[in-house]
Amino acid sequence: MADEFLTKPGKLNWRFPRTFWYANTAELFERAAFYGMFITLKVYLTDRVRFTDVEAGFVSACFASVIYLLPTFMGAMADKIGFRRALLLAFGLLTAGYALLGAFQVKATVVVALAVIMLGGAIVKPVISGTVAKCSDAEHRARAFSIFYGVVNIGAFMGKSAAAPLRQQFGLEYINFYAAAMAACAFFVVLFFYRDVESGGAGRSLEDVWNGLVKVVRHFRFMCLILIVAGFWFIQGQLYATMTQYMLRLRGDGARPEWLANINPLVVVILVIPITHLLRKWKPENAIAIGLFIIPFSALTIALTPVLEVFTGSNIMLFANVALHPLTLMVSVGIAFQGLAECFLSPKFLEYASKQAPKGEEGLYLGYQHLTTFFAWLFGFIASGYLLDAFCPDPTTLDPAAEQQRLDAIANGTSMPEVYAHAHYIWLVFAGVGAAAFVAMLIFKFVTDAIDRRRARANATSV
Repeated sequence: MADEFLTKPGKLNWRFPRTFWYANTAELFERAAFYGMFITLKVYLTDRVRFTDVEAGFVSACFASVIYLLPTFMGAMADKIGFRRALLLAFGLLTAGYALLGAFQVKATVVVALAVIMLGGAIVKPVISGTVAKCSDAEHRARAFSIFYGVVNIGAFMGKSAAAPLRQQFGLEYINFYAAAMAACAFFVVLFFYRDVESGGAGRSLEDVWNGLVKVVRHFRFMCLILIVAGFWFIQGQLYATMTQYMLRLRGDGARPEWLANINPLVVVILVIPITHLLRKWKPENAIAIGLFIIPFSALTIALTPVLEVFTGSNIMLFANVALHPLTLMVSVGIAFQGLAECFLSPKFLEYASKQAPKGEEGLYLGYQHLTTFFAWLFGFIASGYLLDAFCPDPTTLDPAAEQQRLDAIANGTSMPEVYAHAHYIWLVFAGVGAAAFVAMLIFKFVTDAIDRRRARANATSV
């Protein structure tokens, strides 16, 4: 029975059943696999599979967005077949998908491989979080999920850290083989150690899930909030949609954007608890607005790289023996802004979203809060493809003279080819999206507050 998996009530402790730890171990491997692959996915699609930037934008947009939409449906399926079977199926699919992605660099095969990975990943998300919930009681649930989120960040750090040396020393395809190995490790953890958490076949049917989604989408106020906050994740998603390709094209294969991406979770881990504590008495909408105010500066900082380079040249001396290119510094600062903005927005978003839901339906609406990421990454990755193609194109599309000038600029700090002269415009566009989201949030708050006051007066009058 599920009850035997719960920690004993009483004094708070950090003891959880073995299944809890095995589930988290599997999650560690799965996140290392996913983020190792994902941070270089678009580079792989253009450099190895030979998709154009625009094509890679559409392919990665479908993958990145739908993988956030499917888990609710896959969770319903997992409830029916059991968590252990669902995880074995998921990690089997992920192992096969990652291996297929690395082994066959053919467009049609790569699309199939990404679809397989998408299905496997969509199964893992609800089952692991469901296991964490079932292996903890109400007293210990916060601690259980704090461990879970810590494991997620450690896994992501592992994957991104491994990606750079694998790319530089062996080749992009070996990142996918690494991901397959990590997924296989998760499979064997579940196969040999994971004890099933009984669901008794309970859970919503696929029809119920679909009807819930339709109901949420039809709620105008909630969907406005979802789309506004999607502006935040639109920029945050450029870590994966744009940043890696942008840096490799302007700084060469010796750059390590995969490592810079770890600045975001590092900032969140360090600052989210103290910032959340400081904001504990704030209205959620005010904290969200602060996050939306900060996020445009993430993109604007990167866009200002050419201005900084005018004053510093191609190298900035931080310490006696440490020199950074201005782009590396500005990308690092921009990513740090992303992490800071996330500390303000994420903890308060769910609280505010729950208040927008009709009374008694908070759980239903919070279950679909991931629609913010769905919309953000669908449109964000597509926009990235067009913007890269226009302002920071694939070097293989350059004529030999322009490509040689690019290589000389990377090696010697000389001028880049004219085709890259306005590469920073990409980040100005993203900054504009963030600014629009901030303004939209202010308008949303003003309008909804006015509506709520009018309703309150009407109710008072009728009484």
